[in-house]
Amino acid sequence: MYQKVLDRKFWGLRHAGRFDLAEVQTSGCGTFESSTECRCRDEPDRPNRSSCRVACIFSYFSEVANQAHKIEIPLQVPPLPEFAQEPVTLGDHLRRRRRELGLYQKDVAAQIGVTTSTIWNWEHGWTIDLRYIPGVIAFLGYNPIPCPDDTIEKLAWFKQVNGLTLEQLGVEMGRDPEQVGEWLIGRHRPCQSNRKMIEGFLQSQESTENPRAENECKLKRL
Repeated sequence: MYQKVLDRKFWGLRHAGRFDLAEVQTSGCGTFESSTECRCRDEPDRPNRSSCRVACIFSYFSEVANQAHKIEIPLQVPPLPEFAQEPVTLGDHLRRRRRELGLYQKDVAAQIGVTTSTIWNWEHGWTIDLRYIPGVIAFLGYNPIPCPDDTIEKLAWFKQVNGLTLEQLGVEMGRDPEQVGEWLIGRHRPCQSNRKMIEGFLQSQESTENPRAENECKLKRL
């Protein structure tokens, strides 16, 4: 009875185009005996011929190439948005660099000295506090903030990338912080002697390091 059920099942698969029974029968059992030694077709009266035939079919379907359910689906993984698009903000650069290094937000937060939620906020468009910008640039390994050509704008850029307050910048320049602030906001334009002083101060901060960005200034503090 069991053998009849198997025969009906296998013949149904054959008519459905699932496999070639003739190929199975000529390939040998492949389990109990090798294909060259299988005599199930040559000896009709051989004992246990039914079990040998079942073994032949089982061996046929055990091969991956003959499995009817084998489906090959090409896997196409789209790139992450931070790798498909050029970063715009400093937070975009931070997220991209973190993904490149395979780090969690908590790992970056520990390196910069902030909380994990702060890293999440920066990566989603929040403004980075001035005092943490040097730490972010150090983590990136490059300065993505473009350096302007104008002397006053370059001084403001120097203040930003180094995370300096007006008081700290005034101390380094040897000038009144209020006067420096008026220069930066454009309320007063420095005279020719003060402009030369500013240019000399910026030149003294230049470094011989080769920056990654083409328009990035070379400063010792970075």
